[in-house]
Amino acid sequence: MAINGNKSRRYPKFALGETLSVALQTFRIGKVRFVLTSLGMVIGTASLILVVTIGLTGKQYLLQQIQNIGSNMMIAEYSGGGIYGRDVNSDFLTLDDLNAVREQVPGIGNASPLIEYHDRIAVPGGKERDILALGVSWQYLYVRNLEVLSGRFFDDADTQARNKVAVITQKLAATLYGSPDLAVGQQIKLSGLPFTVIGTFRERVDTFGQTEISDDTILIPYTVARYFTNSDQVKQLFFSVSDSAEVPRATQQILEVLQSRHRPESIYHVDNLTQLLQVASQTANTLTTVLLLISVLTLIVSGVGIMNIMLATVNSRVREIGVRKAVGATNAEIRAQFLIEAVLISLAGGTVGILIGLALPFSVRFITNYRVPVSGWSVIIAVLVSSLVGVLFGTAPAARAAHFQPVESLRWE
Repeated sequence: MAINGNKSRRYPKFALGETLSVALQTFRIGKVRFVLTSLGMVIGTASLILVVTIGLTGKQYLLQQIQNIGSNMMIAEYSGGGIYGRDVNSDFLTLDDLNAVREQVPGIGNASPLIEYHDRIAVPGGKERDILALGVSWQYLYVRNLEVLSGRFFDDADTQARNKVAVITQKLAATLYGSPDLAVGQQIKLSGLPFTVIGTFRERVDTFGQTEISDDTILIPYTVARYFTNSDQVKQLFFSVSDSAEVPRATQQILEVLQSRHRPESIYHVDNLTQLLQVASQTANTLTTVLLLISVLTLIVSGVGIMNIMLATVNSRVREIGVRKAVGATNAEIRAQFLIEAVLISLAGGTVGILIGLALPFSVRFITNYRVPVSGWSVIIAVLVSSLVGVLFGTAPAARAAHFQPVESLRWE
C-alpha cells in the first residue's frame, strides 16, 4: 500500500500563469529598481535600430548620389601611346568610333560624343569671361542624367539641322541674366556666331569637380561644334546601357572595338561607376556592421547589469524562496520564476527601445520630405537579442535561487 501510495503521489505542476503573476507582483513592489534595470536595454535596443536605420539611410543616399551621376554610363577616351619610348602622332577618338561601337556592341542605348572648345564671352559690366563650350548630342542629356531647369534641351532635329542653339548651366545663367528663366531666348556669341539660349540645366548631384562640366559651361550640338575644330576628333565618347548589370560586359566590348580600330600602341580607357558603386556599398556595410557591434556591446553590458540586479534580488528574497519551497514549489518553478523576471525586464526595456528607435525615423518623415528607411530585420533582431540577453544573463541568478534549501532559506538573516 505504501508503494502504491508513493506511486499515486501527485507533485505540484509548473504553473506559468502563477509564475508570471508572482513576477509582476515583484515588479510592482520594486518599480524603481525595475525601471532602472530596464533602462540599459532601452538604450541598447533603440541604438541597435537607429544604427541599422542610419546605416541603411547613409548607404541609400550614397548610392543614389552615384546613380544620379549615371550608374549605367561608360566614358571612353584616348590616353596616348608610344613606340620604343617615342611619342607617336595622336590617335584620338572620332565620330566613326562612336558609330562603330553602336553597331558592334549589343545593348548600347544612348550615346554622345564630346567635343571641347574654349572661348571668351562678354558679361554685364563690359568684362569678358572664359567659358567652356561642349559639343554633344541630344542623348547626352540622358547619358549624364542632367536636369533641365528652364526651357528645353536641344533635340535630334536641332543636331541634324545644325541649329545654333545652346543650353547653359544654372550658375552661368544667373551670372549673365539673373536667373535661369530669364536666360531662355537670349543670345550668346561664340567666335562671333550668335547662339540662342533655349534652356538651362544642372547636374543632379554635386560631383565635387570630378566632371567635364564646369560652372561656366555651354552645351551646343556637336554638329555645330565641328565648325570650331574642323575635325572629326572628339575628346570623349559617352555611352549608356539600360541595365546596370550589363555595364561590365559593355565596357570590355567597347574597349575591344576601339582598340581594333586604332594602332596597337595607342592606349584607350573605358571607365564606369560600377567599381565606385561596389566600394561605396562595401564601405557603408562595414560602417553599419561596426556600429551594430557597438550596439550589441551596449546590450551585453545591459545584460550584465540585469544579472547583477537579479543576483542581488535573489539574495534579498531568500526567505521568500524558502517559504515558496516549504509550501510545495519545485526547483523548476523557482528557477522559472527568476528566469521569467529577467526575461520580462529585458523584453520590457527592449520593447520601449524598439518604440523609440522606430519613432525617431518616422518623425523625420513628418518634419522633412525625406523618407528614412526602416528595416524590419532590425526590429526582429532587437526582439531576439532582448530575449536572448534575458535568458543568458538571467540563468545564473535563477539557478542560484533554485539551489537554496528550504530550511536554510527560512533561517536566512
